Amino acid sequence: QVQLVESGGGLVQPGGSLRLSCAKSGPNYGANIMGWYRRAPGKQRELVATLSTPDSATNYADSVKGRSTISRDFGKNMAYLQMDNLKPEDTAVYYCYYKLEVFPFNQYWGQGTQVTVSS
Repeated sequence: QVQLVESGGGLVQPGGSLRLSCAKSGPNYGANIMGWYRRAPGKQRELVATLSTPDSATNYADSVKGRSTISRDFGKNMAYLQMDNLKPEDTAVYYCYYKLEVFPFNQYWGQGTQVTVSS
C-alpha cells in the first residue's frame, strides 16, 4: 500500500519561500504521476504541480508558474515543491498526490500540510 507523508508547511510572510517535501513508502510502479494539490478555505482542491515518470513531464497551475518548481528524487522516493515569492492567496492545505499510470491505476493522497502566507 502506498503511503504519502508531507512536511515543510508553515507560516511565511508574503514574498517568502517554502519547500514542501513528500515521502512515499510502499511499492514502486514504472509509470506514475507524483505531485501536489491544494485546498484553500472555502474552495475546491486544485492542482498545483505534478511530475510524471518515465517522461519527466511537468504540469503547473497557471497561478504558480514561474514561482514554483517541482522535483523528485526517485532513489529516495521523495517529491519536493519549492515555492518562491509566496502570496496570501497561496494559503491552503497542500496535499501530496501519487497516481499509477499502469493497472490498477490507483491514486493516493497524503494527509496534507498547512501553508499560511501572512504578514
